Amino acid sequence: MTEQMARWRLILGAETQESFAGMGGGTLSQEELLMDSALAAIYGGPGESFGGSGAGKGPSSPHIAKWLGDLRSLFDPEIVAVVQNDAIERKGLRQLLLEPELLEDLEPDLNMASTLLMLKDQIPKKSKESARKFIRKIVETINQMLESDVRRAVTAALNRRAHSPLPSASAIDFPYTIRRNLRNYNAELKTVIPERVWFFDRSSRVNRWHVILDIDQSGSMGQSILYSSVMACILASMSAVRTSVVAFDTKIMDLTPLCEDPVDLLFGFQMGGGTDIAKSIAYCQDLVEAPAKTLFFLISDLEEGGNRAALLRRLEEMKDSGVTVVVLLAIADGGKPCYDAQTAQRIASMGIPCFACAPERLPELLERALKGQGLEELAGEKGG
Repeated sequence: MTEQMARWRLILGAETQESFAGMGGGTLSQEELLMDSALAAIYGGPGESFGGSGAGKGPSSPHIAKWLGDLRSLFDPEIVAVVQNDAIERKGLRQLLLEPELLEDLEPDLNMASTLLMLKDQIPKKSKESARKFIRKIVETINQMLESDVRRAVTAALNRRAHSPLPSASAIDFPYTIRRNLRNYNAELKTVIPERVWFFDRSSRVNRWHVILDIDQSGSMGQSILYSSVMACILASMSAVRTSVVAFDTKIMDLTPLCEDPVDLLFGFQMGGGTDIAKSIAYCQDLVEAPAKTLFFLISDLEEGGNRAALLRRLEEMKDSGVTVVVLLAIADGGKPCYDAQTAQRIASMGIPCFACAPERLPELLERALKGQGLEELAGEKGG
């Protein structure tokens, strides 16, 4: 069978084999038959399964483990992740996420991680460590993408003009010192020999920026929770800023104490349930000490289950007090986010940036916000 015919045969399923044979197509190769069997377990007819021991009893863990092994050996990781997710949706295979030996074989995937976090209270004790390892794989991937750029963004944005007469090697302002001593360049040594060294004023930490992330923990916000949690932990590790993390549905949870470890932070979320955004913003308003040095991110699809008028009023109050307010409808790759368009439009009309953001743009967004630069260009790119 030609490669193109084989692909169509795999897509359309075993019931089309006779038709393909009538068109002159031969039989599938041994590897293609394995592919066909692995795909049929999810996309085949009602009788197709994992080779379990009879109707009504469900597939056993060994059969699922073999199926996962076949998937990983036959397909690229991106395809494996898609099929795994379809297994959860189509076959209800929650045990994929509850058995430790199966968790170890799963291909790391954002949607799968979101589902696992939603099921975290159902995870048996024997699987908890495997579940944490699975989530940590996702965290490490996101961290590799964001950490260096987030740190650079914060460093570039902060006002470094205040200097101190107290010498400290760790506090040397190298760029400013070099600029002020360029006239002392030694051509023979090919270096600048400074007459005076300037140091950053560490006492300015009392006036450092306060970044507050107010995160909607409803089930639809899974990817946004993953990305914003990793960013929060990166920020929390930096002494140049103070970070607070608040999660909400109809209740408020201050997760700031969990920011030392993004996995601990993620397992602190209770995904699912309704939303009372206004109540959460009210809680965050009480966290604000220096409005002009506060950056407030509301990360939500704005599907308000509480008082929408109060939500709008509190955002306006926060903005008018001098807080830099940004609303992120989603932090996710690709696709058009689902959100309350009417509420988003009302917020945008108040002069508050309101848009979805690709994760790789988070450092740029953070730098612009801390510098007090407009976010209209970013919002426009994202259709905010």
